Amino acid sequence: MPRFSLHNATASVRLMKRAGELGMVARGQLLQDRRREMRFSSHSQSPKWRPVSVLDEWVAKEARPISLRQLMVFGRSLTESRLMNSANYVRTELPTRLAHRIRDMQRLPYVVVTNAHINEVYDLYYTAFDTFRKVKEIKTLEDNDRFCETIRTMLKAHLTVIPKLARGILECTGLMAADDLDKFMNTILRARISRRVIAEQHLALTDTFHAPWFSPGAKLSESEFIGEVFLKCVAKEVIERCGKMTQKIARGAYGPDVAVPEIKIDGHLDANFPFILSHLEYIIGELLRNAVQGVVEKHQRDSDRGSNPQNAPPPPVEITICESPQNVIIRISDKGGGIPRDILPYLWSFSKGPASEQLLANLGQVPKMAATMQELQLEADQSGKSRTVKREELGPSNSLATLSSRPPNLRLGMGLPLSRVYAEYWAGSLALHSLEGYGVDVFLQISKLGNKNEQLTTRATMDAV
Repeated sequence: MPRFSLHNATASVRLMKRAGELGMVARGQLLQDRRREMRFSSHSQSPKWRPVSVLDEWVAKEARPISLRQLMVFGRSLTESRLMNSANYVRTELPTRLAHRIRDMQRLPYVVVTNAHINEVYDLYYTAFDTFRKVKEIKTLEDNDRFCETIRTMLKAHLTVIPKLARGILECTGLMAADDLDKFMNTILRARISRRVIAEQHLALTDTFHAPWFSPGAKLSESEFIGEVFLKCVAKEVIERCGKMTQKIARGAYGPDVAVPEIKIDGHLDANFPFILSHLEYIIGELLRNAVQGVVEKHQRDSDRGSNPQNAPPPPVEITICESPQNVIIRISDKGGGIPRDILPYLWSFSKGPASEQLLANLGQVPKMAATMQELQLEADQSGKSRTVKREELGPSNSLATLSSRPPNLRLGMGLPLSRVYAEYWAGSLALHSLEGYGVDVFLQISKLGNKNEQLTTRATMDAV
């Protein structure tokens, strides 16, 4: 009997000890959970992160997409009344489109949305949303001038958005499915383009209205811009302009004596269409940069290996323009050796897989990025500092993008995917076919009638991940 009691007592002690250990584990886990809840709740209680009713009200509204033709017709006979209508459209549309993207960010995984770069973009978006939603109805020219100043301030502040987004996406590789990251990036960039289009169009219309040569109600000629829309974009002229700049960049990067490929253009050389010139020049500039760079580097490799004994010039970049009743198709063909097979899976992706670390370092050298042709980044002026030249100083024929004029060795991994976003924005397309070891064919299709609405996500439609 005593023996049995001693056994029971020993078992009881063991049970009590085990229960104590489990209790300590449970208390430790509970403490961790409470700390985790505090980290989440401290962020969620912030006014910017809480899905407050005012954001819900704007998220419930649908964006109202427009077409190039609507932009042209609206601005062709500009009056004070039409300018006020434009201002009030932008006044209500900007906070609506911003609210949708803020909600999309709120639906990202917590570990992604708290990335330092994406969090900074979120703060920029929320500040802009909160500013624009408070703007009262525009009734006078003085109201409009104040509104335009607010727009300019926000556009300048948001020049950091693209590099911050790109760095955030690269740092979040592996924390979220690559397809979901690309879907998010495409949605955000397309929405960014849409906001800049309507904002910059209104700024341009306002500048036109205040110009000394302008007479209210007078129709503009077909050779001019209506706001940001160039009524007669001649494909051949845009290609020649971008081609000369691309060749100049190549000589600056590889040396003045480098053999630069000739750029040959054939096909329907008179093809023209209404378009936002900055968008087209960005796309063409990026595609030609890639083609010329590929040909120059392959020609140098062949010469170094002795594969070019006759010292023949590099093969030309051949461009064909094809015009149909509804579209203009531009094919750019080069013999630059094609794209390596291990790079192809990441060609259209913003999350670049094995190349992420190098691209992150390169993006760190590009703190601001307009990704439009309205600003030309001069690498150095006489003071040795870079400066920005506005389109008004140079005219549309000399405007080239920061991205397209950067040194060829500064690869950012954004040129092709961002070009496709621009191409698809007005219901066009961009496709690429590579023959490894030989060259690349790129096909850019543009809707020439200007009757297609901007391809815009009109609501916050991203699924929660």
